[in-house]
Amino acid sequence: MTDLKTLIPNRRQVLQGSGALLAVAAVPGFAAATSKNEGDLRMATFKTTDGTEIFYKDWGSTDAQPIVFHHGWPLSGDDWDNQMLFFLSKGYRVIAHDRRGHGRSEQTDRGHNMDTYAADVAELVRHLDLKNAVHIGHSTGGGEAARYVARAEPGRVAKAALLGAITPLMLKTETNPDGIPLEVFDGLRAALASNRAQFFLDVPSGPFYGFNRDGAQVSEGLIQNWWRQGMMGSASAHYQCIAVFSETDQTEDLKAIDVPVLVLHGDDDQVVPIANSADKAIKLLKNGTQKTYAGLSHGFFATHPDEVNADLLAFIES
Repeated sequence: MTDLKTLIPNRRQVLQGSGALLAVAAVPGFAAATSKNEGDLRMATFKTTDGTEIFYKDWGSTDAQPIVFHHGWPLSGDDWDNQMLFFLSKGYRVIAHDRRGHGRSEQTDRGHNMDTYAADVAELVRHLDLKNAVHIGHSTGGGEAARYVARAEPGRVAKAALLGAITPLMLKTETNPDGIPLEVFDGLRAALASNRAQFFLDVPSGPFYGFNRDGAQVSEGLIQNWWRQGMMGSASAHYQCIAVFSETDQTEDLKAIDVPVLVLHGDDDQVVPIANSADKAIKLLKNGTQKTYAGLSHGFFATHPDEVNADLLAFIES
């Protein structure tokens, strides 16, 4: 059972280097990163059928095999910058969008459910006409990727990877008795509503990256970047998304996926415990492969990118 106290550690000051962020913003060329269609680095938006504007990054040759990245709560496509740069250097086309209400996408108050999240991905895929794509999702993004892939049009998806994913179901129910009690998620909602800015420091400072463990090598940059991404998004969207990532049962999604799926998880994940997620998900997949990282946290792809990138590349190229 997950204890809410493990999700909300003691408060601490982590913004000592915030001045460095302001300095970076003043560097020539920083603002240019927001321009569209510069060479093979594209950043743009599109509108979904319900009129919601979705921001996305699309880097690399349009002739290359695409990899689509799905971010976790409450972050943005920027959480995948390391992986996007890595796979861009390997010749892939890499795409990451900001989920509705998150990051730079429209702060709409509607559509915060897994069906709509997956439908937004389907519209992005059609907008860019992506074929034979690999979909990689972390945490809530793993759930989003799983639902999209399970329902994708033929020829759109080649493979998928679920990293620290919420699938199949996080919440404790009669049919999922070893899940996380509702009181834990109610506590997250209360913390967010009370002081979102502090809450969004507490989570990355503690359980998300395992920085609350003895001997952990703490990265202030990761903590500040997590906070930055979170505070860009809508508090309402983040509040509503807690129900989405905790209460969505994706058992049938996993059963319906036909393409190869790589399931990666840290066995010290304090946010999405492995026994209630990856260890169950792998049994539901028709063509799944699981790898467990000993001692690693929920945000393992950010703390150990070299190892994870190599494993993802091997899976994609296999």
